Amino acid sequence: MRSLAILIAAGTLLLSGCATTLRSDVTVFHQWPAELQEKSYVFETPAPAEDTLEYRSYQNLVSGELAKLGFTLAPSSDQAKLRVGMQFSTIDRPYKVLEASDPFYMGPYWGPYGFARYHYYPGRFRYRYYGFRPYYDPWMYGPMTFREVIQHNYERNLRVTINSMQGQKLFDVTVNNTSRKQSTPLVMPALVQSAFTGFPGESGKAKRVELELKPQQQ
Repeated sequence: MRSLAILIAAGTLLLSGCATTLRSDVTVFHQWPAELQEKSYVFETPAPAEDTLEYRSYQNLVSGELAKLGFTLAPSSDQAKLRVGMQFSTIDRPYKVLEASDPFYMGPYWGPYGFARYHYYPGRFRYRYYGFRPYYDPWMYGPMTFREVIQHNYERNLRVTINSMQGQKLFDVTVNNTSRKQSTPLVMPALVQSAFTGFPGESGKAKRVELELKPQQQ
């Protein structure tokens, strides 16, 4: 029994170190000229309310991806051939779920259908099952109840545009992602990378881009 418990603990540590896959839906529209050689650019000036340190940090992420594609940030608009725009948003979508709970903590146990554990959280215990099929005996472990809890999905939208200085629209990409991760700065590097994956890409076609967040970024 002790050996099995050690194996379970080791498996939990391995899973906690695995990278998380971030899936985004990317849609591109472009009329990218094949003969375009000069790729100097400046960013569009955002509205004063949007010109935050967070916004500028995401501009730096866009600059990093553009540099990989041979673009250069010009010192002024007079020396640029292109203008790059960026917009982003995060919307919290709370939803209700039923959570199984038990007033008595019985500790981990092995039943005929797998391994289970009661976890303590402030004000409640949570039942988690680790095997193929949960085994629960109300006579041995007490009555199981259910409570309603609030969880959150975060919908994120990133849009990057590239136009000529004369206003000709050349590239327009939108990245949509929904995840349980609350921190936008945590996932924004992957969203920006997704926007330029396969640049310029096939115009008018949506695609799914999957990137991994490293363990230290989770």
